[in-house]
Amino acid sequence: MARLILLNKPFGVQSQFSGGAGGDARDTLASFVDVPGVYPAGRLDKDSEGLLLLTDDGRLQSRIAEPRHKLPKTYWAQVEGEPDDAALERLRRGVALKDGTTRPARAEPMDPPAIWERVPPVRFRKTVPDRWIALTITEGRNRQVRRMTAAVGHPTLRLVRWRVGDWTLDGIAPGEWREIAV
Repeated sequence: MARLILLNKPFGVQSQFSGGAGGDARDTLASFVDVPGVYPAGRLDKDSEGLLLLTDDGRLQSRIAEPRHKLPKTYWAQVEGEPDDAALERLRRGVALKDGTTRPARAEPMDPPAIWERVPPVRFRKTVPDRWIALTITEGRNRQVRRMTAAVGHPTLRLVRWRVGDWTLDGIAPGEWREIAV
């Protein structure tokens, strides 16, 4: 039976088991998951946090990570400024990036989520408001959500992947993980 681990990857941790800065494993997955034979199904940037799936099954890894399968991934993005309807509509239609136009996405404003504090915290600026949006994409280009929000004039300040397919972070604290049956 395939193993599937849902990890809440903390901010500042790389989506790999080795090769930390200067050989330091504290900023890699090895500090959090001591399960032999599993590897990430997809990636999250070091400066992003949230749901990272790990598996020991190549087919499952492909189904999760390969863009051709169009598995939806939902991100909660704290963005600079307050996106208006036009900016959200651009995200929904697809955004022109240097590597091509993105697929259409679901984009909705949301209240600030009741989640953990980020360490270090996002820099607060009195004169610049921020807003949370929920963005669901079906592809996984490098730093895609950050590039999309920047392209519509609202750079991402904090990015949390909340859902991949039917799997969510619900009940999993940063740095913790849960194994589920697949």
